[in-house]
Amino acid sequence: MIYGVSYIAIAFFLFFVTFVIGLSFYFARKTKSASSYYAAGGQIHWAVNGVAFAGDYLSAASFLGICGMIAMVGFDGFLYSIGFLAGWIVALFLVAEPMKRLGKYTFTDALNSKFNSRGITLAAAISTLVISIFYLIPQMVGAGDLVTPLLGLPHWVGVVLVGIIVIFIVATAGMTSTTYVQFIKGGLLIVFSTILTIYVFNNGLNLKPSIGDMKFKEYMLFDAQVSDGKVIAVDGYQVKDQQTVKGIEVVKLEKEGVERWFNVVEKEGAFKVSEMLSIAEAEKGDLLYNGEFKENGKFYQVGHMSKIIVDGQEVEKTGPVGPLKFLSTIENGEIVRLSELKFKDNGKKVSVYYQNHTSGKDFMLPGLKYKIGKGSTLWDKIDFISLMLALFLGTAALPHILIRYYTVPSQRDARKSTILAIAAIGTFYILTLFMGLGAAVNGVFDVESSNMSAPLLAKAFGVGIFSIISAVAFSTILGTVAGLIIASSGAIAHDLYDNYMQRNPSDEQKVKAGKIAAFAVGILAIGLGISFKGMNVSFLVGWAFAVAASANLPAILFILFWSKTTAKGIIASIIAGIISALAIILTSPTMWDRYGFDSADAIHKLENPAIISFTISVIVIYVVSLATQKQELTVENTNV
Repeated sequence: MIYGVSYIAIAFFLFFVTFVIGLSFYFARKTKSASSYYAAGGQIHWAVNGVAFAGDYLSAASFLGICGMIAMVGFDGFLYSIGFLAGWIVALFLVAEPMKRLGKYTFTDALNSKFNSRGITLAAAISTLVISIFYLIPQMVGAGDLVTPLLGLPHWVGVVLVGIIVIFIVATAGMTSTTYVQFIKGGLLIVFSTILTIYVFNNGLNLKPSIGDMKFKEYMLFDAQVSDGKVIAVDGYQVKDQQTVKGIEVVKLEKEGVERWFNVVEKEGAFKVSEMLSIAEAEKGDLLYNGEFKENGKFYQVGHMSKIIVDGQEVEKTGPVGPLKFLSTIENGEIVRLSELKFKDNGKKVSVYYQNHTSGKDFMLPGLKYKIGKGSTLWDKIDFISLMLALFLGTAALPHILIRYYTVPSQRDARKSTILAIAAIGTFYILTLFMGLGAAVNGVFDVESSNMSAPLLAKAFGVGIFSIISAVAFSTILGTVAGLIIASSGAIAHDLYDNYMQRNPSDEQKVKAGKIAAFAVGILAIGLGISFKGMNVSFLVGWAFAVAASANLPAILFILFWSKTTAKGIIASIIAGIISALAIILTSPTMWDRYGFDSADAIHKLENPAIISFTISVIVIYVVSLATQKQELTVENTNV
């Protein structure tokens, strides 16, 4: 993938990193106690905490992943926004104030406030680590994706760079500096996403978009002779092979010793072959960032609108449009998407992208990624429900979100900061819809990484807005990763080292243990971020939400609202939720493909585990709590 290095972007990046490091040094002088390290001393103003909530929650999945998914599959990508936002309703009405009342530093404190059980401490700490690590993976993947166009460096360098900076932030000043980094980046993200959205409206819609350094040229079509569904001749090419992959006819043609794949299309009553993009060719430097393919010095754009209808008439462009006009014009038109096909060519895996003409109506309705209507299978419907369940229930159970309730002085402040967070997050998610659609209609996505759609959309409008957006996106990752590492270090140092192992360390030793834990988790996050390169970060975060919803939420709700809940019930529920969610994820079609196997041969067809793992966790806590009522009552009476 070719990305031009921007010195303006580098300058913005260095300025922001320097600012963050300076902020960490400033607050490091004030971070002496365990309370200030893990919970900022509980003295953060509710308004600052509300924006910091947004900054923490609007992670790489929100800015990079959702925009990218909308650009690739339309409304299905926006379903993540809906699910992420809806989860805050559960947090506001069921969790916010009780968590503040019960906790001190970590999620484990609240869960164990009634029982003082070492088993709960161990199970909850493990759950916090597993969820945080799952959430860390997409953040680090996004960091690597960003650094390539920003600094011109390989993906792995970006992952390492973020890891080092965040370890420094957390290890120096803990939650206080993390809070203010999240506050600043939350505000910046909303402001500059609004500016980018205004650029999209002002640019309007165009059959031949040409913005910034992106130039449009028609995609190449060649006449083909077809007999009985088989291509028998193409002028200037020799036919080598033909396959049907997922209902798409693909043909391999040779010219001057070079073999390439084309797909067979019917246009104006005649058969033609259309060029396809191959990752193998991209690795040779032929595929450019803005969705163009280079061959023999010619550039061909892929991904744009192929039909624009305004007031019943087809037009080439609209000029500036408002939000509603923008959406309705896309819905009435036709979009050329770039869809991936994977198959084998003489035993070797081939990954190619073909032009997929999609009606605007289909693009603006669910179904391109998640099959829930006509033609969907039972597995498709279950998987979609499972995803929505995870997103709706996972927010209120994410450890790095829950610990933010301990940074404010009172339960009332916890509620007020949650309401402000909902308003900020809701505003941003509306913007993701327009940014994702803007990337789709202007063809500015990177086929190898959908995560780059929003930054590359900004780059198409100018290096200045691109530099700022990329720096803000980088800060988005820094803030979220810092929050996750704080949660992880708290689980290790406070929950395991202090409470479970009962070492009774001094405040100074607690802080030191937290910093060591932050370093260890940061190193692990770097390794995982490099391993999962190329995967959409929203998809990966969906897994983290599923594990959180399965392992943590049943325990939280039962301890708050069912008096018969027992310690053994909580422990069994957390363990059952983790094991069942991980088992389904690790045997999913996506992971099967990651292992190098055919995803069609996976043990099951479920990508999202929550519908099964959450149900198992609820049943387990209910049954085990009923079964252990007398045991725990006897123990309490004996202690008296």
